[in-house]
Amino acid sequence: MSNTIPDEIIMNKILLIRGERVMIDSDLALLYGVPTKRLNEQVKRNIKRFPSHFMFELTREEKEELVANCDHLKKLKYSSFLPNVFTHYGILQAANILNSDQAILTSNRIIEVFIKMREMLVTHKEILSKLEELERKDIEQDEKIMLIFEYIKQFEAIKQQELEQKNRPRIGYKISTEQKED
Repeated sequence: MSNTIPDEIIMNKILLIRGERVMIDSDLALLYGVPTKRLNEQVKRNIKRFPSHFMFELTREEKEELVANCDHLKKLKYSSFLPNVFTHYGILQAANILNSDQAILTSNRIIEVFIKMREMLVTHKEILSKLEELERKDIEQDEKIMLIFEYIKQFEAIKQQELEQKNRPRIGYKISTEQKED
């Protein structure tokens, strides 16, 4: 079964909480084919295997926000328990303590998806960086073009002034061309 789980289903169950990519206990239990209660029992029995960067419990506010934003987690609204969430380290450790073939295969699949997501994020950052660089260059080019236009306007204004100066009517004493030749 675990090999048939599409990446999109796993990706939709990965959440960003406290700056960490995590999976909530009920989603993880569903993928591992065990009840959430059993998963959490095994975690409590092996709590030393789950430091804070492997797993943490949500606060009430985080739980309420999760219920409000994730349709598939609406049932959590009526639960009196605060759910646990697992980082990719905790997901692998949970598979180890459950020790079932499905949990092990599924955890491998989930870790592969985490790695793909990380690679996509790195690629996304590289693309954003290149776009920002192009935008900066474009802005620099725009500024240079605007400067050229400003110089052209100034040049045109000077030429216009010279033309007006040359074509303005002369005032004052005019010497005839005959007097100039003498």
